[in-house]
Amino acid sequence: MAKKILIIEDEAKIMRTVRLYLEQAGYEVVWASDGTQGLAAFRHEKPALMILDLNLPGDRDGLDVCRAIRRDSNIPIIMLTARTEETDRLIGLELGADDYITKPFSPREVVARVRAVLRRTEQSEITPEVVEAADIQADLQRRSVTVAGVPVELTANEFDLLITMMRHPGRVYTRAQLLEATQGASYEGYERTIDQHVKNLRQKIEPDTRDPRYILTVRSIGYKFTEG
Repeated sequence: MAKKILIIEDEAKIMRTVRLYLEQAGYEVVWASDGTQGLAAFRHEKPALMILDLNLPGDRDGLDVCRAIRRDSNIPIIMLTARTEETDRLIGLELGADDYITKPFSPREVVARVRAVLRRTEQSEITPEVVEAADIQADLQRRSVTVAGVPVELTANEFDLLITMMRHPGRVYTRAQLLEATQGASYEGYERTIDQHVKNLRQKIEPDTRDPRYILTVRSIGYKFTEG
């Protein structure tokens, strides 16, 4: 069965182009032209992934839609936007977006990003495995995490980032290494994106984000998972 992709985009030309390429790649595509329609389509269609434009008409822009969806779901979200300011990208990531693409873009790039995000979301289902470090336990098959026995909901990127570091406690990872480990070697993104994902992750797993217990900053280099 083809995986369903929801595109929330008000520019019909862009939507038609992206839809054509995704359908040629074997995906089923549904479309909404504003935030209100998009939220309704999300609840009714139950897509595997969402492509979400930041600049939507009406009362709900892309950030509002992302915020609403993240209250209930960890569905992978790729932001599609003409906004190039770093703050706009970071706000989207802070709200839980998994990736972003700025306009103008190549439709082939969109397909590649969709495949990469879905692959990261699903790759752990092949082999059941549990990773444990400190008092955190992660089930790769269920993509579930508990901290001191308490379940914690993570996005796909947050989960992959945590697992990467948990596998090798004490190993120092640069931002570029973490980007490659979680996004793939072909990803050409902004290294500081990792900082935002780490910030989001810490808010969910750390007892005190001002004094992290699990994910430690290595000044001028990157991050590591505690050896404690």
